[in-house]
Amino acid sequence: MDKFRMIFQFLQSNQESFMNGICGIMALASAQMYSAFDFNCPCLPRYNLAYGLGILLVPPFILFLLGFVLNNNISMLAEEWRRPQGQRGKDQAVLRYMFCSMAQRAMIAPAVWVSVTLLDGKCITCAFCTSVPVETLGNASHPSFSQGDMKRVLARIPCKEIYDGQELIANEVAVRYLRCISQALGWCFVLLMTTLAFLVRSLRPCFTQAAFLKSRYWSHYIDIERKLFDETCAEHARSFAKVCIQQFFEGMSTDLAAARCHPPRKAPADAGEAAEKLLGITDQGTMNMALKSWHRCKPPLHLHPPALPSGNGWAGEGQPPAHPPVPRREIAAYYSRV
Repeated sequence: MDKFRMIFQFLQSNQESFMNGICGIMALASAQMYSAFDFNCPCLPRYNLAYGLGILLVPPFILFLLGFVLNNNISMLAEEWRRPQGQRGKDQAVLRYMFCSMAQRAMIAPAVWVSVTLLDGKCITCAFCTSVPVETLGNASHPSFSQGDMKRVLARIPCKEIYDGQELIANEVAVRYLRCISQALGWCFVLLMTTLAFLVRSLRPCFTQAAFLKSRYWSHYIDIERKLFDETCAEHARSFAKVCIQQFFEGMSTDLAAARCHPPRKAPADAGEAAEKLLGITDQGTMNMALKSWHRCKPPLHLHPPALPSGNGWAGEGQPPAHPPVPRREIAAYYSRV
């Protein structure tokens, strides 16, 4: 049990590195999922576009949502966004910073999926095979093909085994044309995502350094405050349960002693320590009220440290000096004796 607790504490203390590792694993898993995925284009004019774009866009959307689900801070963000105003205001900049940080990590796996899919070229070939420029690459003046027949034949380009339009356009020519366009789009997408990541990670703090530091500080504060509150609640619940169980067995011991005429046993020494940790909250109703008060009206972020005495008058004004002044006569008498 202690080993699992140490592992859990390690993951909590290194949550950012852990989430980066999870995002990297999801990115590798998305690439592996695509390589293991059996792509089967329907080769029908009505369904090719929907199937190809669905494979290109739907899995990234699922991976994007999964990246939010695996992030522990999503519940903290929702709680901070939906909590009542109370004595503590809500800074929209901090909420945006938290959301953007989670969104950046959640977008890694979808970006990898889209990049691998475009570079592979199967989805684009399936989705846009009916849009191949036959006038440029093939024989558009073939007399035996109507417009509908041409669409039906072009829709079979991804299915090489059933393609029967070699006299219209060669299958290898159409596939190479569509795959070339898909790979060009894939490398453009990689370049775009890399540029955006560079701008977000490197240039944003340079232009708004003060706002960036403020948002990052208070986002860390919200995270740490929630962890400490959970730890305090867990410690209070442990002390509450310990005192409750001890009182139950003390009552049973008293009843048995009264029935058998034996003196009751003394309470353990740590019972008083557990009772002190309850901080005066010793019943269910009071605890529920405290939790509800924490949710509705969190304490303001304004601490009141004691004023420090200073000789220049800017701090500790109106307070007596730390040491009383020594009279001049005593100083003169001291130096005369020396």
